[in-house]
Amino acid sequence: MPKTEVLLIHNVIGLGGESDLVKIATGYARNYLIPQGLAVPVSLGNKRRVEALRQRRAEREAKELSSMSELGKSLSKVTLTIAVKTGDDGKMFGSVTSGSIADALKTQLDVALDKRKIHLEKPIHALGEYEVELRLHSEVRAAFKLVVKSSNPLPEPSAASVAEAPKTEKRSYRSGSGVSGDSK
Repeated sequence: MPKTEVLLIHNVIGLGGESDLVKIATGYARNYLIPQGLAVPVSLGNKRRVEALRQRRAEREAKELSSMSELGKSLSKVTLTIAVKTGDDGKMFGSVTSGSIADALKTQLDVALDKRKIHLEKPIHALGEYEVELRLHSEVRAAFKLVVKSSNPLPEPSAASVAEAPKTEKRSYRSGSGVSGDSK
Protein backbone atom coordinates (compact mmCIF):
# COMPACT_ATOMS: atom_id res chain seq x y z
CA MET A 1 0.00 0.00 0.00
CA PRO A 2 1.56 3.34 -1.03
CA LYS A 3 2.19 5.96 1.63
CA THR A 4 2.06 9.72 1.38
CA GLU A 5 3.01 12.62 3.64
CA VAL A 6 0.43 15.16 4.70
CA LEU A 7 0.44 18.16 6.99
CA LEU A 8 -2.31 18.06 9.64
CA ILE A 9 -4.25 21.30 9.99
CA HIS A 10 -6.38 20.10 12.93
CA ASN A 11 -5.93 17.52 15.69
CA VAL A 12 -6.84 14.03 14.49
CA ILE A 13 -7.33 11.48 17.26
CA GLY A 14 -4.95 8.56 16.90
CA LEU A 15 -2.89 10.27 14.20
CA GLY A 16 -1.42 13.53 15.46
CA GLY A 17 -1.88 17.12 16.42
CA GLU A 18 -2.10 20.36 14.53
CA SER A 19 1.05 21.13 12.46
CA ASP A 20 2.31 17.54 12.57
CA LEU A 21 3.80 16.01 9.44
CA VAL A 22 2.57 12.39 9.19
CA LYS A 23 3.06 9.58 6.72
CA ILE A 24 -0.19 7.72 6.05
CA ALA A 25 -1.92 5.59 3.44
CA THR A 26 -2.67 7.48 0.23
CA GLY A 27 -6.34 6.49 0.22
CA TYR A 28 -6.88 7.73 3.76
CA ALA A 29 -5.39 11.09 2.85
CA ARG A 30 -7.14 11.40 -0.51
CA ASN A 31 -10.58 10.13 0.58
CA TYR A 32 -10.93 11.42 4.12
CA LEU A 33 -8.37 13.83 5.56
CA ILE A 34 -7.99 16.24 2.64
CA PRO A 35 -11.72 16.48 1.71
CA GLN A 36 -12.65 17.02 5.38
CA GLY A 37 -10.11 19.87 5.64
CA LEU A 38 -8.12 18.07 8.32
CA ALA A 39 -4.89 17.89 6.31
CA VAL A 40 -3.16 19.29 3.23
CA PRO A 41 -0.62 17.62 0.93
CA VAL A 42 3.00 18.47 1.61
CA SER A 43 4.33 21.15 -0.74
CA LEU A 44 6.79 24.01 -0.48
CA GLY A 45 4.04 26.55 0.24
CA ASN A 46 2.43 24.29 2.86
CA LYS A 47 5.75 23.70 4.60
CA ARG A 48 6.01 27.45 5.17
CA ARG A 49 2.55 27.31 6.66
CA VAL A 50 3.79 24.83 9.28
CA GLU A 51 5.55 27.50 11.31
CA ALA A 52 2.40 29.60 11.63
CA LEU A 53 0.44 26.52 12.69
CA ARG A 54 3.08 25.49 15.25
CA GLN A 55 3.13 28.99 16.73
CA ARG A 56 -0.67 29.06 16.95
CA ARG A 57 -0.67 25.61 18.58
CA ALA A 58 2.01 26.63 21.13
CA GLU A 59 0.08 29.78 22.07
CA ARG A 60 -3.16 27.84 22.49
CA GLU A 61 -1.50 25.17 24.66
CA ALA A 62 0.21 27.79 26.83
CA LYS A 63 -3.09 29.62 27.31
CA GLU A 64 -4.85 26.36 28.21
CA LEU A 65 -2.11 25.44 30.68
CA SER A 66 -2.29 28.81 32.45
CA SER A 67 -6.10 28.77 32.64
CA MET A 68 -6.13 25.22 34.00
CA SER A 69 -3.48 26.02 36.62
CA GLU A 70 -5.51 29.04 37.79
CA LEU A 71 -8.65 26.89 37.92
CA GLY A 72 -6.77 24.26 39.92
CA LYS A 73 -5.56 26.84 42.44
CA SER A 74 -9.03 28.28 42.92
CA LEU A 75 -10.71 24.86 43.23
CA SER A 76 -8.18 23.64 45.78
CA LYS A 77 -9.54 26.20 48.25
CA VAL A 78 -13.17 25.12 47.74
CA THR A 79 -15.30 22.73 49.77
CA LEU A 80 -18.10 21.23 47.70
CA THR A 81 -21.17 19.80 49.43
CA ILE A 82 -23.42 17.20 47.85
CA ALA A 83 -26.67 16.18 49.52
CA VAL A 84 -27.83 12.63 48.82
CA LYS A 85 -30.89 10.64 49.81
CA THR A 86 -30.36 8.20 52.64
CA GLY A 87 -32.43 5.66 54.49
CA ASP A 88 -33.37 5.76 58.16
CA ASP A 89 -30.11 4.06 59.08
CA GLY A 90 -28.00 6.67 57.24
CA LYS A 91 -27.11 4.40 54.32
CA MET A 92 -27.00 6.10 50.92
CA PHE A 93 -29.24 5.24 48.02
CA GLY A 94 -26.92 4.99 45.02
CA SER A 95 -23.49 6.59 44.89
CA VAL A 96 -21.65 9.81 44.14
CA THR A 97 -19.80 9.56 40.82
CA SER A 98 -17.55 11.89 38.87
CA GLY A 99 -20.57 12.88 36.76
CA SER A 100 -22.58 13.94 39.80
CA ILE A 101 -19.57 15.88 41.11
CA ALA A 102 -19.25 17.66 37.75
CA ASP A 103 -22.96 18.54 37.90
CA ALA A 104 -22.57 19.89 41.44
CA LEU A 105 -19.56 21.99 40.38
CA LYS A 106 -21.66 23.46 37.56
CA THR A 107 -24.68 24.27 39.73
CA GLN A 108 -22.94 25.41 42.93
CA LEU A 109 -19.78 27.09 41.62
CA ASP A 110 -20.62 27.71 37.95
CA VAL A 111 -17.52 25.77 36.86
CA ALA A 112 -18.02 23.68 33.72
CA LEU A 113 -15.65 20.74 34.07
CA ASP A 114 -15.61 17.52 32.09
CA LYS A 115 -16.33 14.49 34.26
CA ARG A 116 -13.28 12.73 32.82
CA LYS A 117 -11.06 15.30 34.54
CA ILE A 118 -12.43 14.28 37.95
CA HIS A 119 -10.53 11.25 39.21
CA LEU A 120 -12.23 8.89 41.66
CA GLU A 121 -10.78 5.45 42.41
CA LYS A 122 -14.34 4.18 42.82
CA PRO A 123 -17.74 5.81 43.32
CA ILE A 124 -18.46 7.13 46.82
CA HIS A 125 -20.98 4.98 48.70
CA ALA A 126 -20.88 6.50 52.20
CA LEU A 127 -21.49 9.84 53.88
CA GLY A 128 -18.46 11.86 54.99
CA GLU A 129 -15.60 14.04 53.80
CA TYR A 130 -13.43 13.09 50.85
CA GLU A 131 -10.43 14.47 48.98
CA VAL A 132 -11.19 14.47 45.22
CA GLU A 133 -8.36 14.66 42.70
CA LEU A 134 -8.67 16.72 39.53
CA ARG A 135 -6.53 16.04 36.49
CA LEU A 136 -7.08 19.28 34.63
CA HIS A 137 -4.12 19.10 32.24
CA SER A 138 -1.24 16.72 31.66
CA GLU A 139 0.88 19.01 33.87
CA VAL A 140 -1.79 20.32 36.26
CA ARG A 141 -3.30 18.30 39.10
CA ALA A 142 -5.36 19.69 41.93
CA ALA A 143 -7.58 18.42 44.73
CA PHE A 144 -10.57 19.77 46.59
CA LYS A 145 -12.63 18.75 49.58
CA LEU A 146 -15.99 17.04 49.01
CA VAL A 147 -18.57 16.69 51.77
CA VAL A 148 -21.29 14.11 51.18
CA LYS A 149 -24.21 14.65 53.54
CA SER A 150 -27.73 13.38 53.90
CA SER A 151 -30.54 15.43 52.36
CA ASN A 152 -33.07 14.08 54.85
CA PRO A 153 -32.30 14.46 58.56
CA LEU A 154 -31.29 11.30 60.36
CA PRO A 155 -33.43 10.37 63.35
CA GLU A 156 -31.67 10.90 66.66
CA PRO A 157 -31.27 7.64 68.55
CA SER A 158 -32.85 8.11 71.95
CA ALA A 159 -31.79 6.22 75.06
CA ALA A 160 -35.21 4.57 75.34
CA SER A 161 -35.14 3.23 71.79
CA VAL A 162 -31.65 1.85 72.29
CA ALA A 163 -32.69 0.07 75.48
CA GLU A 164 -35.86 -1.27 73.88
CA ALA A 165 -34.13 -2.59 70.81
CA PRO A 166 -35.58 -5.96 69.86
CA LYS A 167 -33.38 -8.86 70.75
CA THR A 168 -32.54 -11.28 68.02
CA GLU A 169 -32.35 -14.92 68.79
CA LYS A 170 -29.29 -16.90 67.99
CA ARG A 171 -29.72 -20.00 65.96
CA SER A 172 -27.25 -22.75 65.90
CA TYR A 173 -27.04 -25.84 63.82
CA ARG A 174 -27.34 -29.23 65.36
CA SER A 175 -24.14 -31.09 65.51
CA GLY A 176 -24.11 -34.65 64.40
CA SER A 177 -23.90 -35.26 60.71
CA GLY A 178 -21.67 -32.25 60.05
CA VAL A 179 -24.12 -31.02 57.44
CA SER A 180 -26.80 -28.52 58.30
CA GLY A 181 -30.33 -29.06 57.20
CA ASP A 182 -32.47 -32.16 56.91
CA SER A 183 -30.82 -35.52 56.53
CA LYS A 184 -32.45 -38.16 54.39
